[in-house]
Amino acid sequence: MNSKVAVVILNWNGQVLLQQFLPSVVKFSGNAVVYVADNASTDDSVKLIEEQFPTVKIIHNTRNGGYAGGYNEALKSIVADYFVLLNSDVEVTENWITPIQQLMDSDHHIAACQPKLLNYYDKSKFEYAGASGGHIDRYGYPFCRGRIFDECETDNGQYNDTRTCFWATGACLFVRAETFRTVGQLDEDFFAHMEEIDLCWRMQQFGYKIMVCPQSVVYHVGGGTLSQQNAKKTYLNFRNGLGLLLKNLPIQMLWYKLPLRIFLDQVAAIKFLFDGKKEDFFAIGRAHRNFIFNFNRWRKKRYSHQRKNLLPEVYDGSIVWRYFVCKDRSFSSLEKRKFTQ
Repeated sequence: MNSKVAVVILNWNGQVLLQQFLPSVVKFSGNAVVYVADNASTDDSVKLIEEQFPTVKIIHNTRNGGYAGGYNEALKSIVADYFVLLNSDVEVTENWITPIQQLMDSDHHIAACQPKLLNYYDKSKFEYAGASGGHIDRYGYPFCRGRIFDECETDNGQYNDTRTCFWATGACLFVRAETFRTVGQLDEDFFAHMEEIDLCWRMQQFGYKIMVCPQSVVYHVGGGTLSQQNAKKTYLNFRNGLGLLLKNLPIQMLWYKLPLRIFLDQVAAIKFLFDGKKEDFFAIGRAHRNFIFNFNRWRKKRYSHQRKNLLPEVYDGSIVWRYFVCKDRSFSSLEKRKFTQ
């Protein structure tokens, strides 16, 4: 089916989440076509959709390829101008698609965009996974407008302006289909976590813009697959963070920023150990070993696409220093220091 907007929910054994959150998606998605791409689930997810949501299209993936592999496989069969990659634990609101669609229609250079992401359990606060737009610091550590590390701000309308950002959240990612295919889709070696940052970075290297449109609002549970305290999440975040830098940093910056990032990761590991989080401590060690073992695999990806050797706008400082030493807890306090290329 051909539609301008395709809302695609990736599912793996998420029957309970689909039962809870799919009704809002069906109700408020207007003329969009809603798909569930099932990652070879073993529960009754597919049966639930067939029986209770007959208007939802089902795509049967042949394997559980994680976030990246699952979406890459599913989106091959969908014809649309815009894909909306939507987590199964997101409650959408009335008119959530229209503001972003209109924004992207107005400027063909916008490759991806996200809504404002608020916490499903406390709707006055921003949600960890994307808040009001994603950014990174000079060493590749991600944070959000409205969330720094685990500190999520109260939403008082302070970040309601539509503006560019470095990355748009994979929990609710609007992406121009043509651009998605042009720049190489999602990197399946990430499996899960940070693959949307990699995609957004790549899009910017091709000259496109990433935006946040807070006039669209959704509520995210977060940790639907892996909780924030899960050691596997720690492993993926730290391994993928290094892969992200090796793939995308300009060569003149890579030689000193990558070693600094590894050092800062080791400091984080020691902090985990002192905090009694031994599983996270060992997860960082495993992440670094895996990265080193697969170093050449990550390195070869630098040359997999013809693109500009540039660094998009980043926070010109260390978010680790600002948070833990200077005690900055809000994005607005960071803006005193400029964002730069």
